[in-house]
Amino acid sequence: MASFWSRRLSMATALAVGLAGAGVGAGTAVAAAGQSGQPANRAEIEAIVRDYILNHPEIIPEAVARLEQAEARKALAANREAIETPFPGAVAGNPKGDVKLVVFFDYACPYCRQGHADVQKLVSEDSRLTVIYRDFPVLSPASSEAAMASLSAATQGGYAKFHNAMFESPGRVSLARTMGIVKGVGLSEDKVAGDLKNPALRAELDRNLALGRALGLTGTPSYIIGNRILSGAVGYDQLKAAVASARAEKGR
Repeated sequence: MASFWSRRLSMATALAVGLAGAGVGAGTAVAAAGQSGQPANRAEIEAIVRDYILNHPEIIPEAVARLEQAEARKALAANREAIETPFPGAVAGNPKGDVKLVVFFDYACPYCRQGHADVQKLVSEDSRLTVIYRDFPVLSPASSEAAMASLSAATQGGYAKFHNAMFESPGRVSLARTMGIVKGVGLSEDKVAGDLKNPALRAELDRNLALGRALGLTGTPSYIIGNRILSGAVGYDQLKAAVASARAEKGR
């Protein structure tokens, strides 16, 4: 816990001079020190900023949020094409929609099951929304097998049927359950069994994992909407608001 807060204090210190605070801000204090007749050295400036932060801890969440938003925008800009180019078939909604919602998920994640219902509701209500699914198996070997099966389903034109059944039927993720769903939705069991070791499909999962690292994703579900990254099962309302915000940024 100490390292968590020390990292955030350091982040807040780096941004504090630029923050607009209530009353006399850290920036004002530093400026005053520089006008006092003797230039403030680095140690004096750091002491002033540190004291201000300790006396106004409410600026820490704001500073961290601003830094994280700036870092997220840079990462998104650098990886936009890769993020928004789906694996063929791993999409839902309008393929030519004006806003793209990218979902990083793991079939073994209970919060992803909850988020699945939220995304389904959005798709049913918003005819201009494109949903791009990115299998992001980070929880177990069984979730990795399920991800490989889902990509195999996509090559058979059955991604949506498999994906929905995985989240909408009960049971823990296991190879037996995954293959049972493959059979239940009418996909080729032989093809899926062979594709569990398909190097091209494994390369797709590796790309998704690399994208997640580049974006700083720490878990599932994670959503990319416009210039925002939302982490966790944030709920239907937040997802809908993020879609509206992304659409507004495009002037539509």
